[in-house]
Amino acid sequence: MKLYSLSVLYKAEQKAVLLKAAYDVSSFSFFQRSSVQEFMTFTSQLIVERSAKGSRASVKEQEYLCHVYVRNDSLSGVVIADSEYPSRVAFTLLEKVLDEFSKQVDRSEWPSGCPASIHYTALDGYLSTYQNPREADPMSKVQAELDETKIILHSTMESLLERGEKIDDLVSKSEVLGIHSKAFYKTARKQNSCCAVM
Repeated sequence: MKLYSLSVLYKAEQKAVLLKAAYDVSSFSFFQRSSVQEFMTFTSQLIVERSAKGSRASVKEQEYLCHVYVRNDSLSGVVIADSEYPSRVAFTLLEKVLDEFSKQVDRSEWPSGCPASIHYTALDGYLSTYQNPREADPMSKVQAELDETKIILHSTMESLLERGEKIDDLVSKSEVLGIHSKAFYKTARKQNSCCAVM
């Protein structure tokens, strides 16, 4: 699971304006990084332009999932992640970032803003914190613990069933042994009765 991009944009009438963005392109080769970053910026703007106000959506682009949230006040956020990253955590992150951004950056700066003029520095911190959704999101952490507990319970039940099968085998073997011992007792008694008569 990996987050590649976290962007805050303003949805204007004609196009989306990038206000601030953070990228993690360390998994790409050095020579590809600027192209990948441009692609992520372009994709983020395009998705915001095509999304309605007050909507949330997840869009698949090649092997990536782009999660977009456009608020009614035209402030928008886009997270680009791999397909394994949980959607719920991505939208939680977007909501948190957009709420914080709207409190720290004056609304009058949104339509004409650009990454150089907007003073909001929390995106890089959020991008690194949310790389591991289990650590950043309490619900994901609880879900992971539940999954681990399920695995442990399944293995415990399997070992109990195996033990039960072994006990069943022992019971059937002891029944067979009991039948053979009765037969041996009867045979021995007959043999001894013949010897006692003499």
